[in-house]
Amino acid sequence: MAYFKPYIDASGLHLPSYIDIRDGMIAEAKRIYGQDIYLENDSADYQYISALSLKYHDVLQTLQLAYNSRSPSTATNAALDGTVRINGINRKAASYSTVPVILTGQGGTVITNGIVQDVSGYNWALPASVVIGTSGSTSSVATCQTLGNITAQSGEINKIMTPTAGWLNVSNSAAASPGQAAEVDSALRGRQAASTANPSTTVLDGIDGAIYALPGVTRHILYENDTGQYDDNGLPPHSLTAVIEGGNDEEIARTIHTRKTPGGYTNGTTAILVMNDRGQNVLIRFYRPTYYNMAVTLNIKQLTGYTSNVLENINANLVAYLNNLAIGQDLALSALWAAAMTANVDLHMPSFSIQSLTAGTVGKAQSTADIVIPFHGVTKGELANIKVNPA
Repeated sequence: MAYFKPYIDASGLHLPSYIDIRDGMIAEAKRIYGQDIYLENDSADYQYISALSLKYHDVLQTLQLAYNSRSPSTATNAALDGTVRINGINRKAASYSTVPVILTGQGGTVITNGIVQDVSGYNWALPASVVIGTSGSTSSVATCQTLGNITAQSGEINKIMTPTAGWLNVSNSAAASPGQAAEVDSALRGRQAASTANPSTTVLDGIDGAIYALPGVTRHILYENDTGQYDDNGLPPHSLTAVIEGGNDEEIARTIHTRKTPGGYTNGTTAILVMNDRGQNVLIRFYRPTYYNMAVTLNIKQLTGYTSNVLENINANLVAYLNNLAIGQDLALSALWAAAMTANVDLHMPSFSIQSLTAGTVGKAQSTADIVIPFHGVTKGELANIKVNPA
C-alpha cells in the first residue's frame, strides 16, 4: 500500500503505516536527487530516512490514541477516566481490607500504632491509640497495610508485631471485609455501559446501573418477582431482591429507595431505615452474599514436561475461576476441568492429564455432579487437594 494523507471517514481514522511512510520518503528522495541515488538498507541516507519515518509514525500513533480517547469503548487509562465523567462516574480506587479484632491483656493498657499479622504474613494496623478495657479486652478494627483483596478467615489474625507491655493476645472472630484493587479499564467500561441505563424507562435497569456505580460495589444481581406467588427461588410476590457484594449499607439502601417503584417490597436479610423526603422512615431490605468455600480434589497423571510449578498453576486457575463466578451462578464441574487444564502451556502437548475431579463445600462430601448455588450464594476458592500419579 502506498503512502496517503491521514483522513477520517464514516469508518473512522485512517493512518499510513510505518512502511508506507518510509517508502513514500524514499520515493521523494529519488524524485529530488535522481533515481540512481543509493538507498539500500546499508546506506546512511536510508538509515536517516528510516529514523525520520519512525518518528512520524510515532506521532501518528499518538494521534490514533487521541482519536480513540473520544469513546469509552476504546479509551484507556487517564483518557478513559475523563470520558466516563460525562456519565457522572469515576474509576474505583484501590481500597484496604478491614477486620474486627479483639485485643486482650491488662486493663488500662494503651496500644499505640499497634500492628498485628495474619497467618499469611500480611500486616494489619490498629487505630493510632487503643485502650484495653478494665475487663481485660477491647474490640477494634484493623486495616490491612496492603492494598487490594486481602482476605483473612476467622482466627487467622493472631500475631502481635508491635509488642506492648500489658498486651497479651489478638484474635479475629469474623472474616475480614476484603478491599479491592484499583478498577481495571474493562470493569470501568462495563460500569459506564450500565450507567447509561440510569435514566432509562425500565426501573430495574435503572436500579441495576445505580447500584453498579456505587463505590465499593464489586458483584451484584437483581431478582424481580412480578407474580402474585412465591417464585422458584422462594422470593416473595411483587418484590425486588438485590444481592450485593461490597459497598456501604446506607448508600445501597438509599439508592434502592430512590429508584424503586412505589409500594414495591424489597426483600432481604439486611434491613436499613431510610428517611424519605416527607420525613418518614422506610425499611429497605437487601441481601449480602453467602460465601461457599469450595474444596476441589483432583487426581492427575504426570506427562512429558511436567514440573512442580504445574500444581501451583492448577491451584491458581481453580481459585481464580471460583472467586470470579457471578452471584447465584451454579458450579459446573466441567468448567473446573477446563480451568485446571489451562495450566498446560500447550494443550496439544499437555504436561499432565486429569484422571478424576470432584468438588463440594468444605467439610461436606464431594461429588462428581454439578453443584447448585443458592440465589444469594457465591463460591469461594480453596487450595485444591491434588494427587499426582507418575507417568
